[in-house]
Amino acid sequence: MKHMVAVFLGAASYGILSTFVVLAYGHGYTLGEVVGSQMMIGFLLTWALSAWLNMRRKQAVKRQTNMKIHQANGPQTNMRTKAVLTLKQKLLLMLAGLPTAITGLLYYESLRYIPASVAILLLFQFTWMGVLIQAVRLRKLPERKVYLTLAILLGGTLLAAGLAEPGAGAFHLGGIVLGLLAAVSYTLFMLFNGKAVPDAEPADRSKWMMLGAMLLVFLLFPPQFLWNGDLLSPLMLYGLLLGAFGAFIPPLLFAYGIPHIGEGLAGILGAAELPVAVMLSAVVLHEEVSFLQWIGVAIVLAGVALPEWLKRLRRVPVVNH
Repeated sequence: MKHMVAVFLGAASYGILSTFVVLAYGHGYTLGEVVGSQMMIGFLLTWALSAWLNMRRKQAVKRQTNMKIHQANGPQTNMRTKAVLTLKQKLLLMLAGLPTAITGLLYYESLRYIPASVAILLLFQFTWMGVLIQAVRLRKLPERKVYLTLAILLGGTLLAAGLAEPGAGAFHLGGIVLGLLAAVSYTLFMLFNGKAVPDAEPADRSKWMMLGAMLLVFLLFPPQFLWNGDLLSPLMLYGLLLGAFGAFIPPLLFAYGIPHIGEGLAGILGAAELPVAVMLSAVVLHEEVSFLQWIGVAIVLAGVALPEWLKRLRRVPVVNH
C-alpha cells in the first residue's frame, strides 16, 4: 500500500506544475528558462538528499563497526553496506532521466498554444498508452478491471477538461501535437523509471536521472540565467517550486514505488495529476471551473480508487448465516 501511496503523491505533485508554469510565463520567462531552472533546482535537491543519506549511512556503519570491536567475543552484528553504482549503471540512469526533461519541454511549450485544461487532458493520455505498451510487451491482454478503470478515467477526464461544455471550440493543432508527444514521453518515463537499476537506492537513482535531464536541457537551452542576473529574480522562485514538485518529489517517489507495483498500476495511479491541476487552476489562477468539470474530477478520483477497492473487496471473507 505504501508504494501505491508514493506513486499517487508523485503524480499529484505533477498536477501542480501547470499553474506555476502559467504564472512564470506571465512574468515573461521563456521555455528554456523555466525548464532549465526547474531541472537545475531538481538536480541540486536530489544530490543534496543523496549526500545526506550517504552521510547517515556511513555513520550507521561506523557505529556498527565500533559495536563489533567492543563485542568481539560475542554475537556478530550484520552491517548493511550500500552497493556502489557502476559507470554503466549511472549512464543507464542518466538515459532513463531524459524523458523527464523531454516531457517538461513538450508539455510546457504546449501551454503556449492551448488552454491548461486541454494540455492536461492530452498529457493524461499516458494512462492508456502505458497499458498498451505493457500489453504489447507481455503479449497479454489487460484484465477486465483495467478496461473498466480506463473507461471511467477517460470519461471523467473529458468532463474535467471542459470538453463536454457547450461551445468547446477548435484548438491549435501544434499545441495538440505537443501535448500528445508529451504523453508519449511521460509514458516512456514511467516505463524506464521502473526498469532502470531498480535495486539501487531511490535517492541515488533520482540524482543520476536528474543529472541526465538537466544536461539535456542545458544542451538545448544554454543556462544564461546563471550569469545574466536572473539568479536573484523571481525565476528562481518558480524554479524552486517547479524543481521541488516536478523534478525532485515525483521521481523520488516513483523510484521508490514503481518497481514494486508495476507500470500498469502506476499509470492508473497517475490519474491524480488531473484533479489536482483542475483544483489549483480554480483556486490560484481563478479560472472558472464548471459543475460538470467538478463532476469529472470526482469521477477521475473514483477511477483511481477503483482498482484498490476491488482488490480489498475480494479479500473480505463471505460470512454465511
